Amino acid sequence: MTKSALILIDIQDGLDTLDFYGGARNNPDAETNCQRILEWYRERNWPIFHVKHNSTNTDSPLHPSKPGNRIKSVVAPRQAEPVIEKCVNSAFVDTDLQDQLDKLQIKELVIVGLTTEHCVSTTARMAANLGYRVQVVSDATAAFNKVGIRGEQYDADTIHLTTLATLKGEFAEIIDTQSLLEDIRR
Repeated sequence: MTKSALILIDIQDGLDTLDFYGGARNNPDAETNCQRILEWYRERNWPIFHVKHNSTNTDSPLHPSKPGNRIKSVVAPRQAEPVIEKCVNSAFVDTDLQDQLDKLQIKELVIVGLTTEHCVSTTARMAANLGYRVQVVSDATAAFNKVGIRGEQYDADTIHLTTLATLKGEFAEIIDTQSLLEDIRR
C-alpha cells in the first residue's frame, strides 16, 4: 500500500467573492468534499499539504493584506500540517513542496481545491511532468464562469469539465470523492 499526499489548493475565503472571479462557480459542495478527504487523510496520519495563494494583485481578495487570504475554516490547517505559500498558479514554483514530498518519498498525489482551471490544473500538470502519479478529485474542485477570446460566455461547469478532460489520462486520473474514499488500494 503506497501512501499518497493530499494537496489542498487555495481553499481560501477570498474565492467566495464571486464577482471578482467571473460571477458564478460550479460545484458548491467542493469544500465539503475537501473536508471529507482531509479528515480521511488525518485519520490515517498520511501527509497533508495546504497551499495558499498570495496574490500580487492588490485588488485581489487573495492579496495577503486582505481577509480573503485566509484558508477557509472548513479545511483549516492543524499545527503539524505544512502550508505552502505561492504567488503563481503552480504549487511547485518558488516553493519547497517538491523537496518536502521527496523527503517523505511520496510519489502519488491527490489534488483538491480551487480553482480547477487555474491552480489545480497547473499544479497537476507540473506534478505529472515531475513524475508524480496524480489524482484530481472532480467533485472536490470547482471553476468559475469565463469570458472567451471573442467575448463569448462559458459557464463554470463547462470550464470545469473541459479542464478535467484536458487533464484526464495525460496528466492525472480523474476520480470523485466517494471513489477515492472507497478505493481498495488504500
